[in-house]
Amino acid sequence: MIERKEEFIGIMREKLQEKRFNHSLNVAEAARALAERYDEDEERAYICGLLHDIEKNSPEEEQKEYMLRFSDIPEVVVKTPKLWHAAAGAAFVRDELKINDPEMISAIKYHTTAKAGMTMLEKIIYIADFISDERDYPGVDEVREAAFDDINKAILIGTRFTLEDLLRQGRVINQDTIDAYNEVCKYFNY
Repeated sequence: MIERKEEFIGIMREKLQEKRFNHSLNVAEAARALAERYDEDEERAYICGLLHDIEKNSPEEEQKEYMLRFSDIPEVVVKTPKLWHAAAGAAFVRDELKINDPEMISAIKYHTTAKAGMTMLEKIIYIADFISDERDYPGVDEVREAAFDDINKAILIGTRFTLEDLLRQGRVINQDTIDAYNEVCKYFNY
């Protein structure tokens, strides 16, 4: 898979705006570092991090078409175009780039919402997106520190941040994010 890295970088350069392309490179590096920390396959993590936003700058019609190739998309996601790119990207990677690794596809699909029962690779991609080098939101250093100490703590912080932000905005919340939050809370006896 890593032998296709340059091919994937070329596709990403064509499909993404420069800022999103650079973000994807940063997420790939963060994913590789997290994979090393948690004894996961660094090449798979890097490729997932690289490709996670492959559909982010695509037209909404294209994102929706790819997203709907999955039969299990929650209604809240279908009604929230901002979330389409994750499932759309997973379908694009599977169908167009012919990456048939179900765990990699799932890691891309849930990199924005998270879900309960995530594998370590899925957790790595979710958190790598939160901590990539260009991120500078309030609290990012706390997530970065937690990411390399206890990935479940980082997920707790990340999902809490997402939930609080959505509540502040009065927006609908995907049940997968709530389930991921509730699951990691159990690790910390909340």
